[in-house]
Amino acid sequence: MKKGKLIIVESGTDGSGKATQAQKLYDKLILQGKNVRKITFPNYNSPACTPVKMYLSGEFGEKAEDVNAYAASTFYAIDRFASFKTEWGEFYNNGGIIISDRYVTSNMVHQAVKMTNSNEREAYLDWLYDLEYNKYGLPIPDCVVFLDISPDISEKLMKDRANKFTGEQEKDIHESDKEYLVNCYNNSLDIVNKYGWKRIRCNKGEILRSIEDISEEVYGLIKEYI
Repeated sequence: MKKGKLIIVESGTDGSGKATQAQKLYDKLILQGKNVRKITFPNYNSPACTPVKMYLSGEFGEKAEDVNAYAASTFYAIDRFASFKTEWGEFYNNGGIIISDRYVTSNMVHQAVKMTNSNEREAYLDWLYDLEYNKYGLPIPDCVVFLDISPDISEKLMKDRANKFTGEQEKDIHESDKEYLVNCYNNSLDIVNKYGWKRIRCNKGEILRSIEDISEEVYGLIKEYI
């Protein structure tokens, strides 16, 4: 049985266009007749995502740091495991192409930042890799495309965007904490280098590149993997 391919669209900030670029890539591959599916994490429609929603809505603490990285990571890992087992694992294991908006990579970006020094961060990343890829048996990505957009521009784009799972204007505990988001972005640049992700710079100074321009670069980076 030939396993498929797993392509991740990731970023270090919200509002970077991950969902848009994942959809554009999916559409391109469909037009080419590829056997492809698109998935998104967190999977807010799944019962397995309940702990994630509780965490983001502040039920475990009003700040992201109120829940340690190891505990928070398990919330997201369970959501991914449930999704893999019930929605796309068979498709992937039979050779299908999966395009994912976020993945294990998001824990690397948004949870590792909670560590106070580099040794703790490295220990956490090793633990996370073992938990999700080895113990949970989730597929390792073939390619991670990282959309690099400055936090200042991201903040402007996020200003009027509704909460992703409530649909309301009130932001979740990640989105409402500017310092945390800036720290996540800075941490993500280290993660990109550590794991060899494909980095796309989405802005030139204060000017944001067009969706189509970024989409073409995304496709150019992933086409060798499919």
